[in-house]
Amino acid sequence: MIWNWDYTWQVLPDILRAFGVTLQATLAGFALAAVLGLGWATARMSPWRWLAASATGIVEFVRSTPLLIQLYFLYYVLPDYGIALSPLVTGIIALGLHYSCYTAEVYRAGIEAVPQGQWEAARALNLSTRATWTRIILPQAIRPTLPMLGNYLIAMFKDTPLLAAITVMEMLQTAKLTGAQSFRYLEPLTITGVVFLVVSLLASWTVRHLETRHAIRR
Repeated sequence: MIWNWDYTWQVLPDILRAFGVTLQATLAGFALAAVLGLGWATARMSPWRWLAASATGIVEFVRSTPLLIQLYFLYYVLPDYGIALSPLVTGIIALGLHYSCYTAEVYRAGIEAVPQGQWEAARALNLSTRATWTRIILPQAIRPTLPMLGNYLIAMFKDTPLLAAITVMEMLQTAKLTGAQSFRYLEPLTITGVVFLVVSLLASWTVRHLETRHAIRR
């Protein structure tokens, strides 16, 4: 099959619009993963054993099951219990929940890396638990974890084609349907692959820049 530039320009707008959906799912899902992950991390380090055990069990369960199964469960099972969400919202929740269990480990490593003296200084100053976490511990713990969090953002972006399984019109799904209409898959699939490649390379460069910047300042 020979590359057809006329057809390329014809399908490009549809794929770029689908890229907007992919980007929306990635950014919203990562925002959810970042917040939930911090919650899981702090819960796992809680002095209350029941809370730490519950958080650990949830994290290990989600990490040990495929994202695709989680997508199917949220989209096809939850409506039986009265919880019906749109495909995009379901995809965002699934991505956020799945990757929050990985970001939780990143946060936990960052928190454990904070010197014990910082905790002792907070107690000596008679700071509240909230002030200790928000003013002393988290600012020191989160900053070194940014490169690793960036890696999970890239991984989430590359996992968005799985959302096609629940009918989200992201880039790959759009490329497949566009190709099916004309029986030409070369151009739409190639454009989709190139977009994924370019965005992933740019994001990887940003992550390496963060790693270098942190290494120099450290």
